[in-house]
Amino acid sequence: QVQLVESGGGLVQPGGSLRLSCAASLSRRFSIYAMGWYRQAPNKEREFVAHKRWPGGSTDYADSVKGRFTISRDNAKNTVYLQMNSLKPDDTAVYYCHATLAGWSGDFWGQGTQVNVSS
Repeated sequence: QVQLVESGGGLVQPGGSLRLSCAASLSRRFSIYAMGWYRQAPNKEREFVAHKRWPGGSTDYADSVKGRFTISRDNAKNTVYLQMNSLKPDDTAVYYCHATLAGWSGDFWGQGTQVNVSS
């Protein structure tokens, strides 16, 4: 029902910035309810980072990224962005885009994009 394609990952030095993008392709019968980001570091469970709801545009962030990351959206393109500033080595992880649909109970996931923060 949904395909999610992430881009923008890479290697950055501590204190640097990256901008992740996730574009959703979905059948005409469905509409986006929310899109956002999770991440998973080696030997850790996948954790929530940020998400934004399409109706109303409300935003939530994990405490670990508040003040440093900003999530935004382009409704016309069904795309969500994650601006990542003041990156720390602890931000190193695979970042996964996810989406939920209006009237649909399941979650949809992208393939993930690697973010490495290292000097």
